Amino acid sequence: MSIVTSSAVAALAFLPVKSDAPDERHGTGSAEGGAAYRELALFGEVLEQVRNRHVDAPKDAQLIRAAIDGMLTLDAHSSYLPPERFDEIRRQDAGSFGGLGIEATVEDGVVKVTALIEDSPAGRAGIRANDRIVEVDGKPISGQTLEQMPALFLGEVGSTAELAILREGVASPIKLKLRREIITLGIPRLTFEQAVPVIRLASFSEQTQEGMERVIRAAVDGAGRPPAGIILDLRNNGGGPLDQARRVADAFLARGAIFYSRGRDERMSRYAAHPDAVDALIAAVPVIVLVNGGTASAAEIVAGALQDRRRATLVGTRTFGKGVVQTVIALGEHAGMSLTTARVYTPSNRSIQALGIEPDIEVVQAVPEAYAGKATVAGEAGLARHLRGEQGEATFTSSIYVPAAHADDEQLQYAIKLILGQVHHAAYPADIENDQARPLQVQLR
Repeated sequence: MSIVTSSAVAALAFLPVKSDAPDERHGTGSAEGGAAYRELALFGEVLEQVRNRHVDAPKDAQLIRAAIDGMLTLDAHSSYLPPERFDEIRRQDAGSFGGLGIEATVEDGVVKVTALIEDSPAGRAGIRANDRIVEVDGKPISGQTLEQMPALFLGEVGSTAELAILREGVASPIKLKLRREIITLGIPRLTFEQAVPVIRLASFSEQTQEGMERVIRAAVDGAGRPPAGIILDLRNNGGGPLDQARRVADAFLARGAIFYSRGRDERMSRYAAHPDAVDALIAAVPVIVLVNGGTASAAEIVAGALQDRRRATLVGTRTFGKGVVQTVIALGEHAGMSLTTARVYTPSNRSIQALGIEPDIEVVQAVPEAYAGKATVAGEAGLARHLRGEQGEATFTSSIYVPAAHADDEQLQYAIKLILGQVHHAAYPADIENDQARPLQVQLR
């Protein structure tokens, strides 16, 4: 199986699914094969010169790793996965592990928090996005790499970690002692706001489909009858397994295409919805999907499918624009690689790559002064080495700020008012009877 992950989410948020390596080979007697061997001979000569003459006498493993990393700079999302990172991917694949609930990246050798996993030790302790973690268990961690970060935060359930955090506007380091818990990813969470069911999906994992079916049933049972509307919150959802994106969209659709994918062989694969008891349960219920600049990859596939099929009204700001698929390939027992292998398209043949999905109703969230300048993200087209957008590109920034208090969440409150009939817009409710998604008739080039 293939998966979709977002470059907007740090290493601790990857949610890939392992896949068998594709079997694509060139005949050694072909002109292409001969050229490849000549280039390999050149590589061997460069390797020999560097290992024998470089002033620092580099190790062979160091040189080979650098060559592999260089080979995978073909696009922004392909990468080599050393054992530490590959093991982390396998833990995240299951959607459950022992940890603190921190998503982070490394900027200039500093570990910087990018997001908190919902209902986690880190979130409850008050750690914020943009906090800088400078110590773990009394040891400075400057200079850490992405591969080393999982070892800092993950561990046995019940074990503790002491963090020292620097926060802008706070003079002294903030010291916190956290106890690791089971962190679950990709589990939809249901709340009711003014009797309107709100399904929050922060990421995807192998547990997502089962969880989505459960909360949809609970949304109907909680109201005692089909609700006036359902809100699906995909804001700051960076993606995950492609198959789970299909299954989530299928829970809201009874028929037709969900998305298409196309690899290097130019053949299109079609992924379709099927009627079942879950989508029948809410067939007449209007749906609103909340999106923003942090909605990426698999989450964009769901949003695009429900928008094209006129099953949902999208509210918020433009999505990230990652419309390519990564296949995770095992290299031996522990290491692996994440390789971009396909592009994806919405049911009406729109390319997501470097464009994103525009909402039907744009609602821009007001940002507190403390987050000024830190509450937006550049889209896929702003990434170095991004794959070109076949249907054009858009360079933009989009909001990623979502208030913790639902009363301050303007996008959520607007969606609730739409459902309750307190405000009106021509785009709501979406009219699935006038589904205008066109079936794919020709190969896209």
